[in-house]
Amino acid sequence: MPRITRPDNHTEGCKCPSGFNGDGINNCNDIDECKEKIACQCPNCKCKNTWGSYECSCSGNLLYFKEHNTCLSKDVATSGGVRRYMDSEIRAIMAQYMPLGNEGEILVHGSHGDI
Repeated sequence: MPRITRPDNHTEGCKCPSGFNGDGINNCNDIDECKEKIACQCPNCKCKNTWGSYECSCSGNLLYFKEHNTCLSKDVATSGGVRRYMDSEIRAIMAQYMPLGNEGEILVHGSHGDI
């Protein structure tokens, strides 16, 4: 079992690492994120508990996106849907740091083809 102690061997302030629960002194037990429904709760998600963590996947012809806890069709990915989705996410993040004011979308000239 993982155990965290400070270099001076005092147990005050000891805690279990992420993905475990317990007192951090005598025991740290793996949290089953799947069983406790902490992770992979989107429709079509499959959850597999691992030591100190978990893995999510999707059933069928779907891809899992952890940041948004969602599954998207692989067909959408090949038709540019994921690219458009990621572009919108990037624009949203950039807008936090570089506000565009009243400007609309920036037009991009040229073609990216199938990426």
